[in-house]
Amino acid sequence: MQEIVMPINNQSMALLCLFVPLLPLAGFIINGLGNRSIAKGLVSLIGSGTVLASFLITVYLFIDFQANGSRAYTVDFYDWISVGSLQIGFSFLIDQLTLLMMLMVTGIGFLIHLYSAGYMSHDENFGKFFAFINLFMFSMLLLVMGSNYVMMFVGWEGVGLCSYLLIGFWNKNTSYNNAAKKAFVMNRIGDLGFLLGIFLIFITFGSVSYPQVFAEAANYTGGIDSTVMIAITLLLFVGAMGKSAQIPLFTWLPDAMAGPTPVSALIHAATMVTAGIYMVLRSNVLYVLAPTTLEVIAIVGVATAVLAATIGLAQNDIKKVLAYSTVSQLGYMFLALGVMAFSSSIFHVLTHAFFKALLFLGAGSVIHAMSNEQDIRSMGGLRKYLPITFLTFLIGTLAISGIPPFAGFFSKDELLAHVWEHSKVLWALGMLASFMTSFYMFRLVFLTFFGTFRGTEAQKSHLHESPISMTLPLIVLAILSTVGGFLGIPAVFGEGNHILQNYLAPIYGYAQVANAPAVAPLHLDHATEWMLMGLSVAVAAIAAIIAYVMYVSKKTVPVPEGERLSPIHNLIYHKYYIDELYDTVIVRPLMWLSTTFHRVLDVLVVDGIVNGFGKLTTYSSRTLRYAQSGAIGFYLMVMVFSIVLILFLNFFIG
Repeated sequence: MQEIVMPINNQSMALLCLFVPLLPLAGFIINGLGNRSIAKGLVSLIGSGTVLASFLITVYLFIDFQANGSRAYTVDFYDWISVGSLQIGFSFLIDQLTLLMMLMVTGIGFLIHLYSAGYMSHDENFGKFFAFINLFMFSMLLLVMGSNYVMMFVGWEGVGLCSYLLIGFWNKNTSYNNAAKKAFVMNRIGDLGFLLGIFLIFITFGSVSYPQVFAEAANYTGGIDSTVMIAITLLLFVGAMGKSAQIPLFTWLPDAMAGPTPVSALIHAATMVTAGIYMVLRSNVLYVLAPTTLEVIAIVGVATAVLAATIGLAQNDIKKVLAYSTVSQLGYMFLALGVMAFSSSIFHVLTHAFFKALLFLGAGSVIHAMSNEQDIRSMGGLRKYLPITFLTFLIGTLAISGIPPFAGFFSKDELLAHVWEHSKVLWALGMLASFMTSFYMFRLVFLTFFGTFRGTEAQKSHLHESPISMTLPLIVLAILSTVGGFLGIPAVFGEGNHILQNYLAPIYGYAQVANAPAVAPLHLDHATEWMLMGLSVAVAAIAAIIAYVMYVSKKTVPVPEGERLSPIHNLIYHKYYIDELYDTVIVRPLMWLSTTFHRVLDVLVVDGIVNGFGKLTTYSSRTLRYAQSGAIGFYLMVMVFSIVLILFLNFFIG
């Protein structure tokens, strides 16, 4: 059993923990208030410098944590909410999972801030952009550092708000605003489930604090797969479905590519969309008590991975291909969670942060060179104009495709090996998604960087490599995408080399509850591991070869816009018409209901009653004013009549 988490009494360490989220918040305030008056160089220095400082503090906290025996602790600041038995403190939980997420958020975040200094340098709202991404960093850090579900929810809503602000950053474009609203609304659907789950956690365990909830859950007497545990975990998963773009709440993420490319890298690849993974992983003790929910998560995850991968095959927008790739990879992570491969899931979160941030930033470099052109049908032959971008983008593609020795190979291979132990059917579907991932990513590389240039002469004349502020983050991320996988070396290469699994082992301590399935490492023999590894690499290599033959040897170019597509290609290209289905089944009926209620209940009933009283008052006053004639005789007559009437009624009623 995991040791009891104790509060820390070291004031200097408490202040350092507090500075990690507060520094980006200070950057938001300064750049937000002075976005029109502060020079761009100073804006980028403040925005990037605060995140770098948070990263350096996090590194120090990580080193100190390891030096002091890796004992988890809470940092309590004050009692935030105190109502009856509900006690919620403003406090942080510092453990292995928190520190790993903090390192990823601040480290990748700093590189993207640095990249943004070059990419957004010509934007008139440069200061506002840095203010928004600093606010996002604050919200994300609050989400991962909070010691209770309410603090997580505050950060959860904060990143949702920042997502809305950044997707619609170029708000003069109506379609971008619509994409921002779509993301906001679909996330609110998931957030309602998350909020209901928090309510049910408090009702069941009497607390929303992680240490208390997990300690109570470890001794839960309601049994495995009880109705309450299934309800709690499913409601939490609904929140994760919205934030991490799983079926059916996934259509907002591809549309979110409307935001600037650094936004796509920061929010929709490396950090925000993994919040759902973090939440399920943080709640692992609750999920092992609900195997039915885990099975649901695995099925939803693999379905999302396959569906998004098929859509990615036919997309021609460079960022849309990466967007559907993100949805697919998130499906892999949930598949791993569903088979209780918790370490494998967070391992893939980490490697995905490296290579997907690299791919998005590489796509931004291409778009920058192509004068904002995003259609890969208008590209080609760019590798000689953008050598650094090409090489780093190729490394990202090799990593996401699972080619050794790049990072994605290790995390995806381990993930699929766990799935093999759980279900051969789910493994086969995971391999199918892996095949499609390799194909559409190499298709993207070959159409963008190989062959002859298919753009305009004006675009060709402006082709150039990006500035150092943009290429340096690409190089660093390419290095991480190359060596990051060595954090989890498979057992066939030597026992005890899985650094990440050993590091995260303590956070699963509470999950070892009576009669619950244990969170255990792989139990495959070496021959099976070699077989699965070989199949995984072979599938990725075959897909890459097919893409090479089609798009380099045969020089196939996707069908131009407006030309007729085959029925299957048309179906995939239009994303199975899921958005249109949602519009027909959900949006239009709701609009009809709201219009009907407005016309009947609002206008006829509510307005009718309110306006009726007004008209009655007006009519009555207009009629009664005739009684005010000014004739004294008439007033005396009415007074005498009233006295007689009062006496008469008093006599007979009395």
